[in-house]
Amino acid sequence: MLLETTQIKQRLPFIDLIRGITIIEMISYHFLWDLVYLYNADIPWYKSHGAYIWQQSICWTFILLAGFSWHLGKKHMKRGLWAFGGGVVISLVTAIVLPNDRVRYGVLTLIGSCILIWILLDKVLKKIPAGVGVSVSFVLFLILRSWTKQDPIQLSLSDNLLNVTWLKSVLAYIGFPQAGFSSTDYFPLLPWIFLFATGYFLYSFLQEKGLINRLFGK
Repeated sequence: MLLETTQIKQRLPFIDLIRGITIIEMISYHFLWDLVYLYNADIPWYKSHGAYIWQQSICWTFILLAGFSWHLGKKHMKRGLWAFGGGVVISLVTAIVLPNDRVRYGVLTLIGSCILIWILLDKVLKKIPAGVGVSVSFVLFLILRSWTKQDPIQLSLSDNLLNVTWLKSVLAYIGFPQAGFSSTDYFPLLPWIFLFATGYFLYSFLQEKGLINRLFGK
């Protein structure tokens, strides 16, 4: 138990390096976004499939690291609220400045939500074998990601329910966007919570194998 506590308190330099590189990439991506959508800069590549892959790689890395790093800190409530709050601020700002390209339920909202949900689930999830958790979480993510990418899941709702704005917002937040929903940065709970879970279980799996410090330490 003492060994586990010591590991949790340690910083992992390689993880910090990956996080730092990803932050630089995120800043670069959004700098180009500002040039293209705010200043009408002509950068054709930015709207290409290659740029999409770059954007997705940044987000995948952030979400995986967020799940992985759950074990490395204690102030989960604070971290979760800060991330979720950051997502809300971005949504409000883009709704005012860029109403046609607003961000709704972006990656920060997702990460904040996952952290807050994990406060409730952590004790239960610790009972799941880490290897099983990694495998099942990643497979579920890939399956749901494939389905939602090709054809977003829409629930059959009555006309009365379709007119309930808050219900449509909740469904979009979970991963069931209804007709008319749009967001330039959309990361709902499904399927992305399973990528967060993959990172969470990956740490536990590597720790069980004694590989955390060997792979990511000094």
